[in-house]
Amino acid sequence: MPTSAAPSRASRRAGVLISVLALALALFATACTSGATATTKAGTRAATTANRLEPLAAPAPKLPATVTSADGHRVTVERADLIVPLSGSLSEIVFTLGLGKRVVARDITATFDQAKKLPVVTRNHDVSAESVLSLKPDLVLAEQTTGPAEAMQQVRDAGIPVVVIDPAQGLDDVGPRIQAVADTLGVPSAGRELTKRSEDRITAVRKDIPRASASEKPRVAFLYVRGSASVYLIGGAKSGATSLLEAAGAVDAGAASGLKTDFRAITSEALAKAAPDAVLVMTKGLDSVGGIDGLVKIPGVAETPAGVDRRVVSVEDGVLLNYGPRTDQVLRSIVDQLYGEDGA
Repeated sequence: MPTSAAPSRASRRAGVLISVLALALALFATACTSGATATTKAGTRAATTANRLEPLAAPAPKLPATVTSADGHRVTVERADLIVPLSGSLSEIVFTLGLGKRVVARDITATFDQAKKLPVVTRNHDVSAESVLSLKPDLVLAEQTTGPAEAMQQVRDAGIPVVVIDPAQGLDDVGPRIQAVADTLGVPSAGRELTKRSEDRITAVRKDIPRASASEKPRVAFLYVRGSASVYLIGGAKSGATSLLEAAGAVDAGAASGLKTDFRAITSEALAKAAPDAVLVMTKGLDSVGGIDGLVKIPGVAETPAGVDRRVVSVEDGVLLNYGPRTDQVLRSIVDQLYGEDGA
C-alpha cells in the first residue's frame, strides 16, 4: 500500500424540491445489494465486503429483559424465539450475535446470504402490519424511521413488544447499537463480545491508513445518485458518510464546503466548491447512471479533480452506512480504493 497521500485537488444551480428529496431519502432507505464488488478508477471489479456474516456462537438469551426503546417507551421482552427486525442493519446485528435462527422475516435491505430466504415484510420502510402479525413474533425491532406509524401502532396494539433502536450516524455508534440490540435480546455479554470484535477490526484497518497532513488528505464527496429516478445529490455534514471518510484519512468534501444538511441537489457550483479528489457512491447508484462513464456526464462532475481522474470509490448499498458488524470491511474497501493501486 503506498505511503503517499492522494494527489492534490485541482480546481446547474437548482433548488432541492421537497418531492425530490423525499424520493431520494426513500430510495436511500431501500438501497440494497446483491453482490460483493466495487468499481474503481480503472473500471475494474475489486472484492470488497463479504456478503456472508460471521456470527458468534449462539448464546442463550436470559429473559425477561426490560429496556428503554428509543421512542421513550419501557419495554419488557419475555421471549425472543421469533424475532422480526425491520431493517437490514438490525437484521445483520441479530444474525451476527448468533441468533439468526430466531429471525422469521426481513426488510428488503437485508441481503446478506443468511437472510435471503426469509419473507420480506418491509419495503421502503413500508411495514405491512398484517404480514408481521401473521408470523406471531415475540419481538419486533425497529428504526426511528420505520413506518407508517399506523402499522407500527397496529403491531403494538396486538401486544407485540416493539423496541426502537437509536440510529447510527458514525463509527462511534457501532458499539452502542450492537449493545442495545443485545440487551433487548437478553444476551448482553454477546453484545460486549461483538462490540469488541467490531471495534478491534476497525482499529486494525485504521492502522494501515497513510499518514498525511490536513492539506494533503484526499477530499471525497459522497454522491447519492439514482439515474432511473433522476435523483442526483451531494452529501453534507448529516449524510452519515462523514465519519467513515474521516476514519479513512479523507476529508468529507461536501461537509468541508459548507453543506450542513444531509443532502442537496448536485450543481456545478456545489461540486466546484467541494472540489473532490474522489467521489464515494453506492454500487447500485453507480450502475443506475451507467457506471463511471455516466457519472462524469452529471453536470459538474467531469470538471472536478475526481471527474478528471475518473476516481470513484464504490461500496454496496446495503452495507455502506449500516455502522454495524461489517463496518470494518466497508472501511477497508474505502481505504483500498482510495490508496491502493487501482484508486491512487
